Amino acid sequence: MKILVSDDVAVEGVNLLRHNGYDVDIKVNLDEKALISCIGAYDGLITRSMTHVTEAVIEAAGKLKVIGRAGVGVDSIDIKTATQRGIIVVNAPTANTVAATEHTCAMIMAITRHIPQAHNSLMAGEWQRERFTGIQLKDKTIGIIGVGRIGSRIAKRMQAMEMRTIGYDPYIPAERGQQLGVELVDLDTLLASADYITLHTPLTKETRGMIGAAEIAKMKRGVRVINVSRGAVLDIQALAAALQSGQVAGAAIDVFPEEPLTQDINPFLHMDQVVLTPHLGASTVEAQIGVSVDVAKGVMAALQGEPVPTAVNMAPVPPNVYNVIRPYFDLLERMGIMGVYLADGPMREIQVEYTGALADTETRLLTTAALKGALNPILQDAVNFVNAADVAKTRQVTVKEIKSQASDTFLDAVSLRIRTEKGEHTLVGMLFNKKEPKIVQIDSCRVDFTPEGYLLLAPHRDEPNMIGQISTVLGQAGINITSMQVGRMNEDGTNIMAIAVAEDIPNDIMLKLRAIDGILDMKLIHCELH
Repeated sequence: MKILVSDDVAVEGVNLLRHNGYDVDIKVNLDEKALISCIGAYDGLITRSMTHVTEAVIEAAGKLKVIGRAGVGVDSIDIKTATQRGIIVVNAPTANTVAATEHTCAMIMAITRHIPQAHNSLMAGEWQRERFTGIQLKDKTIGIIGVGRIGSRIAKRMQAMEMRTIGYDPYIPAERGQQLGVELVDLDTLLASADYITLHTPLTKETRGMIGAAEIAKMKRGVRVINVSRGAVLDIQALAAALQSGQVAGAAIDVFPEEPLTQDINPFLHMDQVVLTPHLGASTVEAQIGVSVDVAKGVMAALQGEPVPTAVNMAPVPPNVYNVIRPYFDLLERMGIMGVYLADGPMREIQVEYTGALADTETRLLTTAALKGALNPILQDAVNFVNAADVAKTRQVTVKEIKSQASDTFLDAVSLRIRTEKGEHTLVGMLFNKKEPKIVQIDSCRVDFTPEGYLLLAPHRDEPNMIGQISTVLGQAGINITSMQVGRMNEDGTNIMAIAVAEDIPNDIMLKLRAIDGILDMKLIHCELH
């Protein structure tokens, strides 16, 4: 089989492919036209960020079975078209883990002992020891926001420095925290308690701007802040203001909302208590070799028809099974998204029950779709149809499938039950006209709405003018309601509203909605597929 490498990748990955009998051509700096002209001869393609694998390129790739991205991001690949053509897309999501961990540790040490500033002073011919007096890490508290792949490794290394490690991650169970030696706390407790705060979260709707002026004001005065995760998680303007006021004693930042960080948008210019690096978290020789080797292994597995743990799109299934289950993929994934939003704590168990015709076919891939929906909103690493089950197992989430020929209420329905430490929530979904996904029940409440876009779920007392009050708040904010459904709950005197809106609802408007007398709860769910 022939593989085209269209960007500069470490030679170790190329050698691995050739050693295993693959014919590898290296052609870099190809524009779309040149790539289209030659891609038809290849079974596999390996790229980095410089190559854009567009719909036109994929349509011209008559033999292509796999696209490998030597790195994490796959924005330059048209995954939708690749999936439709049955082409597996793989990446290398874990090879930079140690690099990012070590860079974070280096940044912590740099702002603790003023290493870059002291170096620059010496190079300028100065000798000012008293100016660079630092502090020690021993007995200090480090707060880790996001105790996942990288955050857990930060904890291990900082524990070796005799630091107390606390963490905020609402999606991991207490047992996992105990295994890591990390005391799991709520965000406000972490902000108020930590001497150092390091961020290790994915960039999602929930985490974008999660550390801003209000959160910084809750921090211990003299705190030090580190961000080697995603730039837009942290409001750098608010951080700069806090550095000037002394609320924050030091900061180490590797990632920025806009990159490259130029002088005209850099709020940290001339601040001696800040260490900045130009997105170097994954920039080690070992990490670059790692992504090259990892993507080569993924490409080989795909070409050999083996499971690919790093696939970012759906693995192939037999045509007869696919034709039956295909219409349900979006429904199951959206139900998973809704379920994790409804969950009151870390997931313990996800149970999917199939009735009717679905009970007679292979449904594991549908269950995986539900897992994918439930896990993607809360994890930094992308969860796909290949790795979802392993991710759930790692996070100690039990997955169950139940099949029955008929439901007491609905035929050909799917029920999703998510159990947490605090209780459980159930969703029932169906396809109308074999193509239109609908949610027909939430817990014990009958509803009828399409799970897409932005959904506002509002349990409330059954009183006059509840709909009117919510509509008024949304209307005054210029937010259009596209549909509304009201259903009765089991508890006497309570209903639930499912309101579809055309756009996101800002936090200040959500606060107004929650403040309405008679509102029992208010959740905004973004049913975007990952």
